[in-house]
Amino acid sequence: MGIAFRRLSISALAAVSVLAALPAKAETLADALVSAYESSGLLEQQRATLRAADEGVAQAVARLRPVVSYTIASQRNYSNGDISGRFTESATIDFSLPIYQFGRGNLAVEVQKETVLATRDALTGVEQQVLLRAVSAYMNVRRDLQSVDLSNNQVRLISEELRAARDRFDVGEITRTDVSQAEASLALARANLAAREGSLAVSREEYRAVVGRYPSSLARAPRAPSAAADMRAAVNIARQNHPDLKGAQRQVTISELSLMSTERQMLPSVNLTARTGVVENDRDLTGNIGVSVTGPIYQGGQLKSLQRQSMAQRDASRANLLVTGQRIEQNVANAWSQLRVSQAQITASNRAITASRAAWEGVREEARLGARTTLDVLDAEQNLLDARTNLASAQADAQIAAYTLLSSMGLLTAEHLNLGVQTYDPTDYYDAVSGAPIRPVTSEQGERLDNLLRSIAGGGNN
Repeated sequence: MGIAFRRLSISALAAVSVLAALPAKAETLADALVSAYESSGLLEQQRATLRAADEGVAQAVARLRPVVSYTIASQRNYSNGDISGRFTESATIDFSLPIYQFGRGNLAVEVQKETVLATRDALTGVEQQVLLRAVSAYMNVRRDLQSVDLSNNQVRLISEELRAARDRFDVGEITRTDVSQAEASLALARANLAAREGSLAVSREEYRAVVGRYPSSLARAPRAPSAAADMRAAVNIARQNHPDLKGAQRQVTISELSLMSTERQMLPSVNLTARTGVVENDRDLTGNIGVSVTGPIYQGGQLKSLQRQSMAQRDASRANLLVTGQRIEQNVANAWSQLRVSQAQITASNRAITASRAAWEGVREEARLGARTTLDVLDAEQNLLDARTNLASAQADAQIAAYTLLSSMGLLTAEHLNLGVQTYDPTDYYDAVSGAPIRPVTSEQGERLDNLLRSIAGGGNN
């Protein structure tokens, strides 16, 4: 039996070590990140939201330009129910140009520009979420694959233990209790295997949802990226780079500009207006031109209410900036601590594996000599399995924690990770529309916009 035990031990260790011998074309973590970036529906949604914000700048610019409209009418007069005469057709053209609005128009443009910048920050935040989710999905699949492999090995080992226990029971070396203990351990191992296979199935579905395909063979994760020398340095980097903090700062600027614009709603507007037209059978054009000054006199307190509302929104955005900064610092501290904990768990798990393997081999040898029971052997096997499972989980947690730390610092982007993927340029569409081109064929800028729209419709990443 001792020789059989030793052969079984060697085969079990060899089976576990197979995980390191992955195929040459195994999918890497970088491959998964690239696929997640290119196929993410969330990123496409946020990019469309950004393009909509870009159009807000174009619309604000357009409101500073002249407005020309036409009216074509056909009418017939009647009096006391009697219709007389024939239909009279007329055509008029109206022209209006804002001359002076006390800066309200320019403030509206600035608000929309800040909104665009805030939406770009939100796009970066979504990019970080997508990439971090891909890292988690990749590492969870690897962890669950290792757990299933370990559970399969345990089932095989306990099955052999059960067979050996029955043989020894048949010759009277052990009691029926030893056999029952082996049978119970085998049933529990099969239950654990089923649970881990279920976890693997869930992880595979999450991987498919994030990356766009089911995982095949996954390569060993690369060395975790370095983030900062210490936690304080990580916090300082986060304050400068995190998109949520930048977006909160933009929201403060937007609310302050909006308040200035609301306060100026009480001031008048100066507009240049003109009208020309022609009536049927009248050879002369008629029209007028002039300057109008309009302003509020009484609106039932609406403008004052809007001003107070803008002040409240400004105060809320300032408070949100403070809360966002505190949350980001907390996230950095949490990620830093989790990374250190995971690294410590890896060290401890490696030591536990070494000790558990030695204990397992010793208990098996003692059981062969009759100094140990079957239950002792099963307990030693379970301790070794737990140590190996803990190592797999700690390695996955360490990788996830490292990328979580990068995300909390605002650095988990395709550009910072140098993924080599064609990234989305948020300025392309903005540059094409911010000047509010009238028609694609009227300018080089308009033609560029037309090309961009065709590229977007075709699913290209600009």
